[in-house]
Amino acid sequence: MADRFFPNEMPDFISISISETSHSESAGAPESDSLTKLLHLPYKTLSQFLMKSALDLKDTVVKETWVAKRKRVSDYTLYTGALGTAFLLFKAYQVTKDDAHLHLCSEIINSCDYASRDSGRVTFICGQAGVYALGAVVAKHNGDERLCHQYVTQFKEIKLSKDLPDELLYGRAGFLWACSFLNKNLGEGTISSTRMVFGSEEFLQAAIDAAEVVWNRGLLKRVGICHGISGNAYVFLSLYQLTGKLEFLYRAKAFTCFLHDRAQCLISEGIMHGGDRPYSMFEGIGGMAYLFLDMIEPYHARFPAFQL
Repeated sequence: MADRFFPNEMPDFISISISETSHSESAGAPESDSLTKLLHLPYKTLSQFLMKSALDLKDTVVKETWVAKRKRVSDYTLYTGALGTAFLLFKAYQVTKDDAHLHLCSEIINSCDYASRDSGRVTFICGQAGVYALGAVVAKHNGDERLCHQYVTQFKEIKLSKDLPDELLYGRAGFLWACSFLNKNLGEGTISSTRMVFGSEEFLQAAIDAAEVVWNRGLLKRVGICHGISGNAYVFLSLYQLTGKLEFLYRAKAFTCFLHDRAQCLISEGIMHGGDRPYSMFEGIGGMAYLFLDMIEPYHARFPAFQL
């Protein structure tokens, strides 16, 4: 089990001020330790580094999953395929307001639409619901009401089988999340959906206890959102949003800084696993780029395709 983790030698907590603009936090950071220097940076300064790194990673993901494949889609899913690239581009648009991201996102979704026909899968992360829901929202942002209506119509025509499981990746929960995504972005009532409520104080305490284990056991030797450090960072971002405690934000920041400082080098050396699909949203650096963009406004961060 130990070989799956790097030892976590980062400080348990370094004071954070989201509005900090000075470089006072970097005082005393060892010059030779680039990771520690990152951890001591004021949050706004760190955000600038994360923005540049995220956009560079986004360019790499687009090149490897879209340009190098000659704009042909074999895996259309958000989990490991081209829709994940589109989702990352939509996030980049939300952060930068650069329409070029939105237009390329729309182009990729169109190809995913074609590739997903007759797939029979109905969820946001692994099915047609994700293609149609993201397609409708992106079309709305592009001002294309006709295309938006087309995608919503296609979404409403999705059939749910009686033996469909309840889980997120391939079941009803994944379809309902897509419904909620449409309602949030296009207006309540666009799709009739079931509301979900976050659990009790007991559930929250259990989540905090589990997160303590995540921090103390070390850093996974994977970059991805699924079974990797990026996913662990989102655990602490969620707890920060629920509790307002800066200790949780710091731990999300620490995992993110580790990725920013060392992940690509460790992957190139074969020490860290970049995922079976190394540029994808859930297994590869696509998810890492998404995390970097989310860390810029941590209170508004959302685990992709899971939280709204």
